[in-house]
Parts: sequence; C-alpha cells; structure tokens
Amino acid sequence: MVWSADAARSQWVRAEADAARELGTLIQVTVDGTLPPLPFNQIQCAIVECSSHGVTGNGWDQLAGSVAALVNGEHVPAPSVEAPPKSRRNAICVLPFVNMSGDAEQEYLSDGISEDITTDLSKVSALDVIARNTAFTLKGRSLDLCEVARQLNVSHVLEGSVRKAGSRVRISAQLIDGKSGSHVWAERYDRELTDIFAIQDEISKAIVEALKVKLLPAEKKAIEQRGTSNVDAYNLYLMARKYWVSGNYGDIKREQRVVRLCQRAVELDPGYGEAWALMALAQVSLSFFFGRDGEHAEVPADRAIAVDPTIPEAFAVKARIAAESADFEQANLLIGKALQLGPDSWEVHRKAARAAMLQRHIDDAARTL
Repeated sequence: MVWSADAARSQWVRAEADAARELGTLIQVTVDGTLPPLPFNQIQCAIVECSSHGVTGNGWDQLAGSVAALVNGEHVPAPSVEAPPKSRRNAICVLPFVNMSGDAEQEYLSDGISEDITTDLSKVSALDVIARNTAFTLKGRSLDLCEVARQLNVSHVLEGSVRKAGSRVRISAQLIDGKSGSHVWAERYDRELTDIFAIQDEISKAIVEALKVKLLPAEKKAIEQRGTSNVDAYNLYLMARKYWVSGNYGDIKREQRVVRLCQRAVELDPGYGEAWALMALAQVSLSFFFGRDGEHAEVPADRAIAVDPTIPEAFAVKARIAAESADFEQANLLIGKALQLGPDSWEVHRKAARAAMLQRHIDDAARTL
C-alpha cells in the first residue's frame, strides 16, 4: 500500500488497505512523508525517500525485502507496531480552522486563515511546521489532538474556528501541548473584518511567544508582510484560492472562475502578487489543458514577479510555458528557481513534473511528484 496525502484521503484506498490487513499481506510505504491514517498508523510503514541518485535507504531495503518475501510465497512476519517517535521540539501542526458561520460558502475564509497562519509560522526558522497539504487531510474529522501530535511527530497542535457575520469576524485559536493535551495558549478575537490581517499577525506572534521561540528581526518583518492591505482584494483572493484547491478538476468553469476573481482582486490592488500568480496558474491551465488560445498566462506571471520576485508559482508558470514551447533549457532554469523559492509548493512540483515529462525524463518526473 503506497500512502500519500491523496491516498490517505481516499475511502477506496483505505478499503484496499483494510482488505490486505485482514489477509495478512499488508505492506505499507509512504512516499511523501504522509503517515498512514488510523488504524493503519499502528502498523509498520516504510519511509522511502527519493533523490537525484534514485530511491535508496533503509526504508527501501525494508520494502524490497517484504515484497520479495510475499512474491516468493515466503512467510511475511506480521507487521509490528512501532514505538512512537520522540516528538520534535517546537514542531507544530496548524489544523484547518472550523467554519462556524452557518454558511458552507464561508469556508473559504476559515481555510484561507489556516493556510496563512501556516505560512507565517513557516517563516520562523526555530519552528518545524507541518505542510498545509498534510494538515488538511485531517479536515472535518473528530480528532484526538494528542493522537494527531503523535502521528505527525509534533510537539504542539493549533486548532481554531472562524465565525463571520456581516462585517464582523470572530476568530478563536488554541495552542495545545501534544503530549499532555493541555492548553498552552488560547485567545478569542472579535473584530471588524478590516482587522483580519492584524488578527493573523497577533496569533502568529502569540504562538511564537508561547513556545518561547526567539523571533529574528527579519522573521518578524516577514510575518507582518502581507500581499495586500486591501481586505476586499484579500477576500476575493481567498475565494479564488478555495475554488482552485477544491473545485472540480477538469471542469473549465473552475479556471474561468479563478481568473475572474483574481482579475477583480488585482483591480482593487494592482500590487497583489499572489493574486497575479494564481491568475497565471489558472490561465496556463486554460491554454494548455483546455486549448483556449488567447489566454496569455505569461502576462500575470510577469506581473507577479515584478511585484514580488519570491513567489515560486509565477516562475513555475513561466517554466511550463517554456517547456510547452520546447525551450527546455529555459524551462529547467525557471523550474530550478521555483523549487528553490518554494520547495514545499505542490503547484511548483506539479509544473516540474510536467516539464520533465515533456522532456521524456520519466524518472525525474516521478521523483518530483
């Protein structure tokens, strides 16, 4: 059973894993660091890492040995329960904040706030922060936070909720000690929606202070830096990002809606780099996936880079355009830049894999994903 973030969310994959467990033939491997979901997290799971030198390491040896034994009809020892690893000091998982607005369509706001706090905390060098994609696999579940901390090997878990009513927003947040389950810090903010940026700054700084982490001047500045100061533009961007992440893949309406929302956002704030970059992602999909001529993704990508040359997705879009034109030298340079800026960006890795596939570098594409 090959586990990844997507596989862990799939009921069909879990059903297959359960069938294998009942047969006594379950062999597990994780390829992106995602731990198996309950109850499979109690069973030994090999961790395979990929590098430019191929797939190596003890995890690969463990996997290869188990598969060889199974194929040869040899007895495969029952999977053993591994002792839980020691939690990393000052490692944190930001769980998706719960939408308490009574309107499912307001979920874009709670998701967006969760992602932005994750991004803020990841800028602090003294903190290890679980990636957004991993944290969001836990969305909507009834969770034992100590169990979550043990599974993810973190010392703390941040959970919260968002309630929006008219022009006001209430955000509650709690920082939980992953070992004891006790509250390390908790706060509730009742503010006007126009104060949303200040609230996010206060939450991030309060967590840093509660964990007794020293915040470097450059890190403090990075946390306070926002892509926009226009709340309406930010709101439109969060809507667009929600559609991009959770909309129907393969439905052209997703891309068209994202472009429209981002266009409105940059009309309100022409200096909103993240909105330009997201528009570029949607437009490059319209051009090369849906064959829509006239969708010039390079224009918003260039605007994003001009505003903020540290946005990795903008370089990834330009790399995709170069690769589709068979300018592979330029594409590889741009992908290298994008990976350097955003080593954890799913979109960057996706574009890197696409560029590798166009060059028929299948192994490189597989390692990238």
